[in-house]
Amino acid sequence: MLYLQILYSFTSDDITTTIIPITLFAAVAGPLYNFQRCSHIVFWIWLHLLHFNVANQIIDPQEDGKNKSSRPIPAGLISLEDAVVLRWALIPICLALSACYSSQVFGLSFVLTLFIIFYNELEAHEHWISKNFITAVGYACFEIGSTLIAGKNMSRLEPTAISAIFLSLAVFTSTLHAQDFKDVEGDRLIGRQTLPIAYPNLARISMLVALPLWSICLSRIWEVNTPCTLAFTGYAAMVGIRFTTCKTSQAARKSCKLYSLWFSVANLLPAYWRFFNEAQAYSF
Repeated sequence: MLYLQILYSFTSDDITTTIIPITLFAAVAGPLYNFQRCSHIVFWIWLHLLHFNVANQIIDPQEDGKNKSSRPIPAGLISLEDAVVLRWALIPICLALSACYSSQVFGLSFVLTLFIIFYNELEAHEHWISKNFITAVGYACFEIGSTLIAGKNMSRLEPTAISAIFLSLAVFTSTLHAQDFKDVEGDRLIGRQTLPIAYPNLARISMLVALPLWSICLSRIWEVNTPCTLAFTGYAAMVGIRFTTCKTSQAARKSCKLYSLWFSVANLLPAYWRFFNEAQAYSF
Protein backbone atom coordinates (compact mmCIF):
# COMPACT_ATOMS: atom_id res chain seq x y z
CA MET A 1 0.00 0.00 0.00
CA LEU A 2 2.90 2.35 0.78
CA TYR A 3 4.31 1.80 -2.72
CA LEU A 4 1.01 2.81 -4.28
CA GLN A 5 0.95 5.92 -2.10
CA ILE A 6 4.44 6.84 -3.28
CA LEU A 7 3.54 6.38 -6.96
CA TYR A 8 0.33 8.37 -6.51
CA SER A 9 2.18 11.21 -4.76
CA PHE A 10 4.38 11.71 -7.82
CA THR A 11 1.32 12.54 -9.94
CA SER A 12 -1.31 13.83 -7.52
CA ASP A 13 -0.82 17.48 -8.50
CA ASP A 14 -1.49 16.71 -12.17
CA ILE A 15 -4.85 14.98 -11.91
CA THR A 16 -6.90 18.10 -12.68
CA THR A 17 -4.37 19.72 -15.03
CA THR A 18 -3.39 16.72 -17.16
CA ILE A 19 -5.10 13.39 -16.51
CA ILE A 20 -8.73 14.59 -16.47
CA PRO A 21 -8.50 16.99 -19.47
CA ILE A 22 -6.66 14.48 -21.68
CA THR A 23 -8.97 11.61 -20.68
CA LEU A 24 -12.04 13.68 -21.52
CA PHE A 25 -10.48 14.77 -24.78
CA ALA A 26 -9.61 11.22 -25.82
CA ALA A 27 -13.11 9.98 -24.99
CA VAL A 28 -14.82 12.59 -27.17
CA ALA A 29 -12.24 12.77 -29.97
CA GLY A 30 -11.75 9.01 -30.38
CA PRO A 31 -14.65 8.64 -29.99
CA LEU A 32 -14.72 6.18 -27.09
CA TYR A 33 -15.28 2.69 -28.53
CA ASN A 34 -16.55 1.18 -25.29
CA PHE A 35 -16.61 2.07 -21.62
CA GLN A 36 -13.91 -0.49 -20.76
CA ARG A 37 -11.40 1.61 -22.70
CA CYS A 38 -11.66 4.37 -20.07
CA SER A 39 -9.49 2.47 -17.60
CA HIS A 40 -6.91 1.83 -20.35
CA ILE A 41 -6.82 5.52 -21.26
CA VAL A 42 -6.41 6.71 -17.67
CA PHE A 43 -3.72 4.15 -16.86
CA TRP A 44 -1.73 4.87 -20.04
CA ILE A 45 -1.79 8.62 -19.36
CA TRP A 46 -0.98 8.15 -15.67
CA LEU A 47 1.94 5.79 -16.31
CA HIS A 48 3.59 8.13 -18.81
CA LEU A 49 2.92 11.10 -16.55
CA LEU A 50 4.58 9.17 -13.71
CA HIS A 51 7.57 8.58 -15.99
CA PHE A 52 7.85 12.31 -16.71
CA ASN A 53 7.34 13.43 -13.11
CA VAL A 54 9.85 11.02 -11.60
CA ALA A 55 12.42 12.05 -14.21
CA ASN A 56 11.72 15.70 -13.45
CA GLN A 57 11.79 15.41 -9.67
CA ILE A 58 15.15 13.63 -9.44
CA ILE A 59 16.89 16.49 -11.30
CA ASP A 60 16.96 18.93 -8.39
CA PRO A 61 15.41 17.49 -5.22
CA GLN A 62 16.94 20.32 -3.16
CA GLU A 63 14.77 22.82 -5.03
CA ASP A 64 11.69 20.72 -4.24
CA GLY A 65 12.78 20.65 -0.60
CA LYS A 66 12.53 24.45 -0.53
CA ASN A 67 9.46 25.04 -2.67
CA LYS A 68 7.50 21.77 -2.91
CA SER A 69 8.31 19.87 0.27
CA SER A 70 5.23 17.65 -0.04
CA ARG A 71 6.69 15.85 -3.06
CA PRO A 72 7.75 12.24 -2.33
CA ILE A 73 11.56 12.71 -2.38
CA PRO A 74 11.81 15.73 -0.03
CA ALA A 75 8.99 14.28 2.08
CA GLY A 76 11.10 11.17 2.66
CA LEU A 77 8.66 8.72 1.07
CA ILE A 78 11.35 7.47 -1.31
CA SER A 79 15.11 7.94 -1.46
CA LEU A 80 16.77 9.71 -4.38
CA GLU A 81 18.62 6.50 -5.29
CA ASP A 82 15.40 4.48 -5.45
CA ALA A 83 13.70 7.25 -7.45
CA VAL A 84 16.53 7.13 -10.01
CA VAL A 85 16.05 3.36 -10.38
CA LEU A 86 12.30 3.89 -10.79
CA ARG A 87 12.88 6.62 -13.36
CA TRP A 88 14.85 4.34 -15.72
CA ALA A 89 12.73 1.27 -15.00
CA LEU A 90 9.64 3.14 -16.21
CA ILE A 91 11.02 3.40 -19.76
CA PRO A 92 10.66 -0.31 -20.70
CA ILE A 93 7.41 -0.51 -18.71
CA CYS A 94 5.84 2.36 -20.69
CA LEU A 95 7.10 1.00 -24.00
CA ALA A 96 5.89 -2.54 -23.26
CA LEU A 97 2.43 -1.33 -22.27
CA SER A 98 2.16 0.83 -25.39
CA ALA A 99 3.23 -2.03 -27.64
CA CYS A 100 0.21 -3.98 -26.41
CA TYR A 101 -2.10 -1.50 -28.14
CA SER A 102 -0.49 -0.78 -31.52
CA SER A 103 2.78 0.15 -33.18
CA GLN A 104 1.53 3.73 -33.43
CA VAL A 105 0.97 3.98 -29.67
CA PHE A 106 4.40 2.40 -29.13
CA GLY A 107 5.96 5.03 -31.40
CA LEU A 108 4.33 7.84 -29.43
CA SER A 109 5.61 6.34 -26.18
CA PHE A 110 9.11 6.21 -27.67
CA VAL A 111 8.92 9.87 -28.75
CA LEU A 112 7.72 10.79 -25.26
CA THR A 113 10.71 8.96 -23.78
CA LEU A 114 13.13 10.95 -25.95
CA PHE A 115 11.52 14.28 -25.13
CA ILE A 116 11.48 13.49 -21.40
CA ILE A 117 15.25 13.06 -21.63
CA PHE A 118 15.59 16.32 -23.58
CA TYR A 119 13.42 18.14 -21.07
CA ASN A 120 15.12 16.89 -17.91
CA GLU A 121 18.60 15.41 -18.37
CA LEU A 122 19.47 17.79 -21.24
CA GLU A 123 17.95 20.74 -19.33
CA ALA A 124 15.56 21.99 -21.99
CA HIS A 125 13.30 23.11 -19.11
CA GLU A 126 15.69 25.94 -18.22
CA HIS A 127 14.44 28.35 -20.92
CA TRP A 128 10.82 29.12 -21.75
CA ILE A 129 11.20 28.59 -25.54
CA SER A 130 12.60 25.05 -25.35
CA LYS A 131 10.43 24.31 -22.31
CA ASN A 132 7.21 25.32 -24.05
CA PHE A 133 8.15 23.55 -27.30
CA ILE A 134 8.91 20.22 -25.66
CA THR A 135 5.89 20.51 -23.36
CA ALA A 136 3.64 21.07 -26.38
CA VAL A 137 5.11 18.10 -28.27
CA GLY A 138 4.77 15.92 -25.18
CA TYR A 139 1.17 16.99 -24.69
CA ALA A 140 0.44 16.17 -28.32
CA CYS A 141 1.85 12.67 -27.79
CA PHE A 142 -0.37 12.25 -24.74
CA GLU A 143 -3.46 13.33 -26.69
CA ILE A 144 -2.75 11.27 -29.80
CA GLY A 145 -1.83 8.15 -27.83
CA SER A 146 -4.85 8.30 -25.56
CA THR A 147 -7.18 9.06 -28.50
CA LEU A 148 -5.85 6.04 -30.41
CA ILE A 149 -6.49 3.84 -27.37
CA ALA A 150 -10.02 5.25 -27.07
CA GLY A 151 -11.03 4.65 -30.68
CA LYS A 152 -12.25 1.53 -32.43
CA ASN A 153 -9.08 1.25 -34.53
CA MET A 154 -6.03 1.83 -32.31
CA SER A 155 -3.81 2.26 -35.37
CA ARG A 156 -5.68 5.12 -37.06
CA LEU A 157 -7.37 8.38 -36.09
CA GLU A 158 -10.71 9.54 -37.49
CA PRO A 159 -10.73 12.86 -39.43
CA THR A 160 -12.67 14.59 -36.62
CA ALA A 161 -10.14 13.33 -34.08
CA ILE A 162 -7.27 14.73 -36.16
CA SER A 163 -8.96 18.15 -36.34
CA ALA A 164 -9.65 18.09 -32.60
CA ILE A 165 -6.02 17.23 -31.82
CA PHE A 166 -4.66 20.04 -34.00
CA LEU A 167 -7.01 22.56 -32.39
CA SER A 168 -6.29 21.33 -28.87
CA LEU A 169 -2.54 21.51 -29.51
CA ALA A 170 -2.86 25.06 -30.87
CA VAL A 171 -4.83 26.14 -27.79
CA PHE A 172 -2.43 24.42 -25.42
CA THR A 173 0.69 25.82 -27.10
CA SER A 174 -0.60 29.40 -26.93
CA THR A 175 -1.81 29.19 -23.31
CA LEU A 176 0.38 26.59 -21.56
CA HIS A 177 2.29 29.28 -19.64
CA ALA A 178 -0.86 29.59 -17.52
CA GLN A 179 0.58 26.78 -15.42
CA ASP A 180 3.88 28.63 -14.89
CA PHE A 181 2.42 31.55 -12.92
CA LYS A 182 2.00 29.49 -9.75
CA ASP A 183 5.70 28.48 -9.83
CA VAL A 184 7.20 31.93 -10.45
CA GLU A 185 8.80 32.27 -7.01
CA GLY A 186 10.45 28.85 -7.09
CA ASP A 187 11.54 29.19 -10.72
CA ARG A 188 13.07 32.58 -10.05
CA LEU A 189 15.11 31.17 -7.15
CA ILE A 190 16.80 28.57 -9.37
CA GLY A 191 17.20 30.91 -12.36
CA ARG A 192 14.68 29.20 -14.62
CA GLN A 193 13.37 31.47 -17.39
CA THR A 194 9.67 30.85 -17.91
CA LEU A 195 7.50 33.24 -19.91
CA PRO A 196 5.86 34.80 -16.79
CA ILE A 197 9.37 35.58 -15.49
CA ALA A 198 10.96 36.73 -18.75
CA TYR A 199 7.96 38.77 -19.93
CA PRO A 200 5.49 39.05 -17.03
CA ASN A 201 3.22 41.74 -18.52
CA LEU A 202 3.08 40.06 -21.92
CA ALA A 203 2.35 36.69 -20.32
CA ARG A 204 -0.58 38.08 -18.32
CA ILE A 205 -2.05 40.12 -21.18
CA SER A 206 -1.78 37.12 -23.50
CA MET A 207 -4.07 35.15 -21.19
CA LEU A 208 -6.62 37.96 -21.20
CA VAL A 209 -6.61 38.02 -25.01
CA ALA A 210 -6.11 34.35 -25.90
CA LEU A 211 -8.75 32.71 -23.71
CA PRO A 212 -11.78 34.70 -25.00
CA LEU A 213 -10.51 34.60 -28.60
CA TRP A 214 -10.02 30.84 -28.51
CA SER A 215 -13.43 30.45 -26.92
CA ILE A 216 -15.07 32.30 -29.80
CA CYS A 217 -13.06 30.45 -32.46
CA LEU A 218 -13.67 27.00 -30.99
CA SER A 219 -17.37 27.73 -30.55
CA ARG A 220 -17.63 28.70 -34.23
CA ILE A 221 -15.64 25.66 -35.42
CA TRP A 222 -17.63 23.18 -33.33
CA GLU A 223 -20.94 24.96 -34.09
CA VAL A 224 -21.84 25.77 -30.49
CA ASN A 225 -25.10 27.68 -30.05
CA THR A 226 -25.14 31.35 -29.03
CA PRO A 227 -26.06 31.02 -25.31
CA CYS A 228 -23.36 28.39 -24.72
CA THR A 229 -20.84 30.45 -26.69
CA LEU A 230 -21.56 33.52 -24.57
CA ALA A 231 -21.25 31.54 -21.33
CA PHE A 232 -18.01 29.86 -22.45
CA THR A 233 -16.49 33.14 -23.64
CA GLY A 234 -17.63 35.01 -20.51
CA TYR A 235 -16.00 32.42 -18.28
CA ALA A 236 -12.80 32.66 -20.35
CA ALA A 237 -12.78 36.44 -19.99
CA MET A 238 -13.19 36.11 -16.22
CA VAL A 239 -10.24 33.73 -16.01
CA GLY A 240 -8.15 36.03 -18.22
CA ILE A 241 -8.95 39.02 -16.00
CA ARG A 242 -7.86 37.02 -12.94
CA PHE A 243 -4.44 36.40 -14.51
CA THR A 244 -3.95 40.12 -15.11
CA THR A 245 -5.22 41.38 -11.74
CA CYS A 246 -4.60 38.64 -9.14
CA LYS A 247 -0.84 38.28 -8.88
CA THR A 248 -0.11 36.49 -5.59
CA SER A 249 1.08 32.86 -5.56
CA GLN A 250 -2.16 31.71 -3.95
CA ALA A 251 -4.22 33.59 -6.55
CA ALA A 252 -2.10 32.12 -9.33
CA ARG A 253 -2.82 28.59 -8.11
CA LYS A 254 -6.55 29.37 -8.13
CA SER A 255 -6.32 30.89 -11.61
CA CYS A 256 -4.48 27.79 -12.84
CA LYS A 257 -7.32 25.56 -11.60
CA LEU A 258 -9.90 27.79 -13.31
CA TYR A 259 -7.85 27.67 -16.51
CA SER A 260 -7.73 23.86 -16.30
CA LEU A 261 -11.53 23.81 -16.08
CA TRP A 262 -11.77 26.08 -19.14
CA PHE A 263 -9.36 23.85 -21.06
CA SER A 264 -11.32 20.74 -20.08
CA VAL A 265 -14.54 22.31 -21.41
CA ALA A 266 -12.71 23.31 -24.61
CA ASN A 267 -11.66 19.69 -25.03
CA LEU A 268 -15.30 18.58 -24.70
CA LEU A 269 -16.57 20.74 -27.58
CA PRO A 270 -16.01 18.00 -30.21
CA ALA A 271 -18.52 15.92 -28.24
CA TYR A 272 -21.05 18.77 -28.57
CA TRP A 273 -20.50 18.79 -32.34
CA ARG A 274 -20.73 14.99 -32.61
CA PHE A 275 -23.96 14.89 -30.62
CA PHE A 276 -25.85 17.53 -32.58
CA ASN A 277 -24.32 16.62 -35.95
CA GLU A 278 -25.28 12.96 -35.55
CA ALA A 279 -28.72 13.90 -34.16
CA GLN A 280 -29.30 16.04 -37.25
CA ALA A 281 -28.15 13.21 -39.52
CA TYR A 282 -30.51 10.74 -37.88
CA SER A 283 -33.41 13.19 -38.23
CA PHE A 284 -33.10 12.88 -41.99
